[in-house]
Amino acid sequence: MSKLAIPVKMPGVGEAHSGDLLLVHRALARDAGAFRTIIKTYNQRLYRIARGMLRNDAEAEDVVQEAYVRAFANLAAFRGDASLATWLSRIVINEALGRLRKRRRTVAMPENPEAQVIRFPLNPSDDPERTMAQRQILALVERATDSLPDIYRMVFVARVIEGLSMEETADLLGVRPETVKTRLHRARTLLRKALDDEIGPVLLDAFPFAGRRCERLTRTVMGRLGFE
Repeated sequence: MSKLAIPVKMPGVGEAHSGDLLLVHRALARDAGAFRTIIKTYNQRLYRIARGMLRNDAEAEDVVQEAYVRAFANLAAFRGDASLATWLSRIVINEALGRLRKRRRTVAMPENPEAQVIRFPLNPSDDPERTMAQRQILALVERATDSLPDIYRMVFVARVIEGLSMEETADLLGVRPETVKTRLHRARTLLRKALDDEIGPVLLDAFPFAGRRCERLTRTVMGRLGFE
């Protein structure tokens, strides 16, 4: 797992969109709206990354919350060397890796494999419109993704579920695009039998983090930053 450690790149100039820098400057001025915009814009991406690494809903939320607090404490160091999304994602990856290392130290016996199957809650507002077939497919995607080895799971989550480009994924994970391509091919090979082509259209609905869950995390982080 240590091979996934990603250094958080701080200073540098200008790959970020001007909107990123504007948001950061507003946040540095303690603009509550800027903090809220950052949190709500990146909640889902950061949660999916953390969930892809930790395979546990509650731990993923904890990691995202801690990553926001760490990021906002070091916001003055952001200079736009990478986009704000990539910068935050790297912090989440490092927080998740720390959680995994701690987990390995504290768990004396192997966990029951069955206990690692997490059923992701669906967005309550969408529930009436979900068919049973969709639910079964989403559950299959989530369980199958959880079963991937770490290096393949991270690439699969970034490329297929989060929808990042090859270059964005390579930048996020600190590897070459060719490595991303190889790992993604291997991940697809491992998943093909269970997933098949039929579930492609619903992949973007997997690992949801919206509605009340998004609001709850946003309120918690804002509270920790001293905003009501």
